[in-house]
Amino acid sequence: MGECNDILTELESWYRTPLGQSLYRGLQDQLEPLLETTFGYHLVQVGCSREQPLFCSSRIRHQLYIAEAPGARIGLQARADELPLESDSVDVLIAHHSLEFTEDPHAVLRELHRVLTPQGHLLLVGFNPWSLLALNHTLRAAAGNPLWRARRAVSRGRLLDWLRLLGCEAQGSEFLLPLPVASGEGRLARLARRGNRWSEAHQLPFGSLYLVHAIKQVAGRVRPLRVARTRPALMGIKVGKPAPTPTPRGGNVAACTPIQARGDAVAAATKSRDSAA
Repeated sequence: MGECNDILTELESWYRTPLGQSLYRGLQDQLEPLLETTFGYHLVQVGCSREQPLFCSSRIRHQLYIAEAPGARIGLQARADELPLESDSVDVLIAHHSLEFTEDPHAVLRELHRVLTPQGHLLLVGFNPWSLLALNHTLRAAAGNPLWRARRAVSRGRLLDWLRLLGCEAQGSEFLLPLPVASGEGRLARLARRGNRWSEAHQLPFGSLYLVHAIKQVAGRVRPLRVARTRPALMGIKVGKPAPTPTPRGGNVAACTPIQARGDAVAAATKSRDSAA
């Protein structure tokens, strides 16, 4: 837990720098239209930072900020791979660098998938390992920086593969700020902003951050096919249907039976013979 607190402190300090603030504002701008169109009862943000709430533009009333260390904005202290939440209970889940500063990113992603409701929205934010900012982080890690040495890069392509295996359907992804320069009014800053807008418009995969939007899909139950049952034939011989019983015209059932008709004919012949005698 002490090492986690150190990582939290380092990441929060980095986000307080001019470059970190620029990335944070750009991330908020990208999340705003997504959060305005997602609805539900519960929204949760999980991540390795306690000072970067990303859900301010959401219309969902119940919002919970989870981190591994206590803080002024933190509503629940917990590990990302052991969330004390019920399964299928969160409608919108924001994961802010949750997969990059953990020993088992697969376990964290499975836990996020577990607490998400069917058709719930999962928003994942991470550092793009194929960016100029990632190159800077790699050089700092080689120089002994504890924050970037602890980071385990997860590319967008790998993340999309993991989501597909979990049954999540990717709705889209964005790359943010490929030219990591702090905000300002100098010539370099203006050129960088122009280059960032052009790169984001063409979705070049060199942004400093990536944002992936996925929806949890739950497969429906498949109704089993019913096999028609046939009555087996007796020794291969088809059994014929019984002959229909004739229907009487006058309503006298006895008059139409063969035995009764034969008896009436015999009685009439005997009576005629006796009369002739």
